Amino acid sequence: MSTTLQRLLSPRSVAVIGASNDPTKRGYQAIRTLLADGFPGAIYPIHPRATEILGLQAHRTVLDVEGDVDLALVCTPAGTVPDVLRQCGTKQVSGAVILAGGFSESGDAGRRLEQEALEVARAHGIRLVGPNTSGIFNLHARLNLVGFSNVEPGGLGIVSQSGNVALALVTEGQVNGHVGFSAYIGVGNQADLEFSDYLEYLGEDEPTKVPVLYVEGFKDGRRFLDVARRVTQRKPVVVYKSGRSAAGRRAARSHTGALAGSYEMTVGVLEQAGVTVVRQSDDILPVAEAMSLLPLPPFSGVAVLADGGGHATIATDALIEAGLALVPLRGETRRALSTLLPPAASLDNPVDVAGGTDANPGVFADCARVLLADPAVGALLIVGLFGGYGLRFAESLAPVEEETADRLAALVQQVGKPIVLQSLYAPLKTAALARLRSRGVPTYGSIETAVSCLAAVVHYARATRRNAMRADAGATPGAQPAARAILDRSRTAGRHSLLEHEARALLRAYGIDVPPDALVRTSDELQGVAVDFGDRPLVMKIVSKDILHKSDVCGVRLDLVGEPALRAAFDDIVRSARACVPDAEIEGVLVCPEARKGVEVIIGVSRDPAFGPVMMFGLGGTFVEVLGDVVFRTLPLSEADVEDMLDELKAKDVLAGARGAKPVGRRALVDLMLKISTVALAHPEIVEIDLNPVIAYGDECVVVDARMITA
Repeated sequence: MSTTLQRLLSPRSVAVIGASNDPTKRGYQAIRTLLADGFPGAIYPIHPRATEILGLQAHRTVLDVEGDVDLALVCTPAGTVPDVLRQCGTKQVSGAVILAGGFSESGDAGRRLEQEALEVARAHGIRLVGPNTSGIFNLHARLNLVGFSNVEPGGLGIVSQSGNVALALVTEGQVNGHVGFSAYIGVGNQADLEFSDYLEYLGEDEPTKVPVLYVEGFKDGRRFLDVARRVTQRKPVVVYKSGRSAAGRRAARSHTGALAGSYEMTVGVLEQAGVTVVRQSDDILPVAEAMSLLPLPPFSGVAVLADGGGHATIATDALIEAGLALVPLRGETRRALSTLLPPAASLDNPVDVAGGTDANPGVFADCARVLLADPAVGALLIVGLFGGYGLRFAESLAPVEEETADRLAALVQQVGKPIVLQSLYAPLKTAALARLRSRGVPTYGSIETAVSCLAAVVHYARATRRNAMRADAGATPGAQPAARAILDRSRTAGRHSLLEHEARALLRAYGIDVPPDALVRTSDELQGVAVDFGDRPLVMKIVSKDILHKSDVCGVRLDLVGEPALRAAFDDIVRSARACVPDAEIEGVLVCPEARKGVEVIIGVSRDPAFGPVMMFGLGGTFVEVLGDVVFRTLPLSEADVEDMLDELKAKDVLAGARGAKPVGRRALVDLMLKISTVALAHPEIVEIDLNPVIAYGDECVVVDARMITA
């Protein structure tokens, strides 16, 4: 654990610079809270004129403090911060929390002021939180520099770019009475310390069971992923990423570039690192709570136990939409359930007790034990009325429910498989539900919330197993000489993209299957071309560094047979291209065999400013940007990463052979994507690779169109 961050979050002494006797000022509120919470260290109010604040001796500057100062809370205006930090540096203060706004978020002058403050801090070895931060707290150290009151200590550590979001989470925790917090850091502008630094600290902080992050943007996303991959092997990390509706980089020059930088890309690379990404703000706290309580399921199969067909159906729909599988129950499990439930009960998954618990809610625990003993069941979701039988049927059932709650909680510990429970009586906080929750079984009033929590636990377990076996290439792969020569010639020619025949040749240098082609510069060069390719229909495409999307200028012709057809197509293509882009520098046309029908996919790589090289995969064709059925992963890729990409497509059934079609060869796709990863890593000067379409067949993949943009 960073010694500096340890001293910053668990300081032995705090100087409040800008302390005040005005109760409306942060410099007053911070001291009041420290005193009220019994902060065990020294508190030094700093004020140029006051002699005492809240019964504590005040000092004119931090330099006048006789003892050591670990942490400074700076409550003064932005313009004073560089000088304040110079004084802190002379005093050898380890860290400073800068509350003031008016820095890089406010324009050029603020950016210059922030840079000056950062340079001063670095010159003196001071680590900065902020500026423009809402503050920090560490409840287990009784350090509260935010001012939130009556916050219960616990296991959730919050890192947020919004003070209001943090306040909402803390307030929700107070209302539901179950969730406690370890630490909070408002990251502010991240001038110095960033999300990755705080995650690294919380990953090693013993009281923190689950770090919870509200993120608007990363400064160094690649480092964050590296830290997250390590931390998530020890504990869950929950992230809510705002900006879901952002349009992305519209000025991108290719399909890959247009789709990169999106919210979905960020989600893909975070989940690759093992992070749990929640998409609804209402799910942040419930998901984090569930992950802090439940054991990880040994496998992904889920069973549902319901006391009503409606709840069972809703739960089933929600589980399938969350990507979870309701596994078939083995015969022995069904027979055991039949001895516990009436003949009308449904013994399929989901299991509907059909009134079998009305007289004895304890049957829930009996059925749960049977279901969790099934080798295919890794987790159990209970939905319906449990917790309210004493209200719905008879008061005498309330004690039975409480005993059943104890049995269910004990079962989780005994078998090491998670149970999540939904009850329509959850808002009433009945004794049975309170007992269940107090013993570590999450309970929710909403089926959708319960499913989100269970899905998070299952997916996290799967991610930790995958990343534990991850075998990334340790070194950057070497560049093939033929590929290097192609890039050198393009650079010498002053181009920032490879012509298609160059891109195809570069792919061949890495053993990638690309059909043969011929670059034809004049119609006279077409003589004999048709013969060279045999009797297959041919395709002709315009070749120009100034025309990236050929179809936009009618620069593609298909199903060409014979030399006369080729000559006519050549003239049409060149004429159309010159009409659409008069100043285009046309190299000629590319002739190649027409690909047979198959499944069109797109494979692309772009270099994201935050996350570095990222691969995109999806269903291909001209409407890829409209359909948006694409997934993302950072490079380098493992085979498990690629397999996950294939499985995450919404239309993955197309790859499996929908409507009687032959399934696509997954092995061929995996191999191709791993080779493209090698190309991108070997040539960092290639900033975008766009292979669209790639035609996938039962046993091979063929690159039909290739574009590469260079730095």
